[in-house]
Amino acid sequence: MEKKMVENVGVRYEGVSCGKLRRYFSFENLVDAFRVPVGFFQAKKLLKAFEPDVVFSKGGYVSVPVVMAARWLKIPVVIHESDISPGLANKISFKFAKKVCVSFEETLSYLPKKILKKAEYTGSPVRVEILSGDIEAGYRFTGFDKHRPVLLVVGGSQGAAQINDLVRASLDELTKKFQIVHIVGKGNLDIGVNKRGYVQYEFLGRELADVYAISEMAVTRGGANVLAELALLQKKVLIIPLSTEASRGDQEENAHLFVRKFGWSMISGDISREDFISNIDLTFNNELSYDNKYKNGLKAIVDIILNYKK
Repeated sequence: MEKKMVENVGVRYEGVSCGKLRRYFSFENLVDAFRVPVGFFQAKKLLKAFEPDVVFSKGGYVSVPVVMAARWLKIPVVIHESDISPGLANKISFKFAKKVCVSFEETLSYLPKKILKKAEYTGSPVRVEILSGDIEAGYRFTGFDKHRPVLLVVGGSQGAAQINDLVRASLDELTKKFQIVHIVGKGNLDIGVNKRGYVQYEFLGRELADVYAISEMAVTRGGANVLAELALLQKKVLIIPLSTEASRGDQEENAHLFVRKFGWSMISGDISREDFISNIDLTFNNELSYDNKYKNGLKAIVDIILNYKK
């Protein structure tokens, strides 16, 4: 999906082999251990051909061989950490970076002194066009009217089975009050659901800004990038983060911070249909607290990257 999204905006895409960095014992770790060096040599070949002035990394296990290859070729690396606590891939990559940017001031306390010297609190980079959606275009795209509030449900590019199931089980009740835009993730469309005031998409590209513009509230996972967009747009948000059983706990950490700063809501664990509906109602009626403005790091990060231009 990322390949398609990148190519849709006219950016060249190249893939490299990579191995997932698991924190637990798995025989797949043995196989993936060989993929990292393969990815390193692939990345090295691509970087030599492309001759970039700088490599910008957002983390994730795919970034590790690329960052290592960039360091080998003496290409400056700028890393951005989206979550409050750094992931394993970034922890490995930090030592190869010239500059480390973080979304949250609180993240600085997680960094060792050696890394702290090259770290900067920038905020998370959010595209300007995401923040300037067209309300009329949003209504035309969804086919919605202006008489009922719009609820946006998004579980990330791969979707979120738990959230998708809860929404579909609650449609009769929710559509009495809301019109719902449901981003279900790749391969998760349910063609059997046909209800007035409800539309579903695998993912949204350019239309997302317009959908944001008409949405009064969102239900989402705890991914830092989506939360940053919703914070800058000052939406009401119900967060359903991945549990610590399904992740390293970064989404729960992110969720707690946004709840504390902006008066958002959060539920987790085994969630019943009734709990889901009642928490949406509570969140929608919540008073927001946007005294703490969220910092868009786009300009600061671009300035840092341009500083390394040859």
